[in-house]
Amino acid sequence: MSFFSLFDLSVLDTTIRLATPLLLACLAGLFSERAGIFDIGLEGKMLAAAFFSAAFASMSGSVWVGLLAGIGASLLLSTLHGLASITFRGNQLISGVAINFLAAGLTVLIAQSWFQQGGRTPSLLTGARFEEITLPFTKILGGIPYLGRIYAELISGHSILVYLALFCVPGTWYILFRTRFGLRLRAVGENPAAVDTAGVSVIGLRFAAVAICGILCGIAGAYLATGLQAGFVKDMTAGRGFIALAALIFAKWRPWHALWATLLFGYLQAIALRPDIIESAFGFKVQVQLLDALPYILTVVILAGFVGKAIPPRAGGQPYVKER
Repeated sequence: MSFFSLFDLSVLDTTIRLATPLLLACLAGLFSERAGIFDIGLEGKMLAAAFFSAAFASMSGSVWVGLLAGIGASLLLSTLHGLASITFRGNQLISGVAINFLAAGLTVLIAQSWFQQGGRTPSLLTGARFEEITLPFTKILGGIPYLGRIYAELISGHSILVYLALFCVPGTWYILFRTRFGLRLRAVGENPAAVDTAGVSVIGLRFAAVAICGILCGIAGAYLATGLQAGFVKDMTAGRGFIALAALIFAKWRPWHALWATLLFGYLQAIALRPDIIESAFGFKVQVQLLDALPYILTVVILAGFVGKAIPPRAGGQPYVKER
């Protein structure tokens, strides 16, 4: 038995790749919910972004065109969610559910209409998907035991969107906790009346948060279809939007905690792909179906409140009505 095989570099490398869309979606929800807008439509935005990024990358041959198309699709759905929940003061949860249903149906319908491949897009070739980046000095440092291998096999060799997602963690922390915009955004989620009294537009700040959420979900969906995989398939998000929401609650709406929470979920998904490692570490076989279910089981456990009480922003989910 080898317990340390659970932390093999290949498993950790897969963990980072699988955690990337979760991290981006988790940070997207963090911006939105910190501003008081609950968004369970992360799944739908990611799915729409995945389809349109793959579709436009396939048709144009450029992954960057696909990325812009994915962000645009996600932003459109974010705008719909903003109009429903901010402008018309509708129920935020119902709006999010509607976005998920809309994306699930439209992506397959449009994919079949455009490509006639059963709701799929054509496989993406080189140039139409994000390639792995080899960082400087990888060959030189790769021969060094331990730290050199970690640099060459774990840190190097990811697509640019993986590094962007990791950079977004300190970027989100800085924006929320070190800028005036971030201070106002957090205040809107706690006490929008006080922000309004100070002469700052509550609606403007909430729409800004929803837009940032749309951009990050767009990148997450584009990564799924053009980085992690080579094309779009039906329901390829596979509940990742809901897992990201669970990670956000687990992280208690804090950026650095969100990183570790999504890495945990990514690790569980990586382990599910390598059942042989479980057998090597513990000496017995585990059903693959059980391993596949582990991230979703943890999601239910977190949402049920078994990992500690998580207090959301006080004004979360509540439409703001300006006093006259």
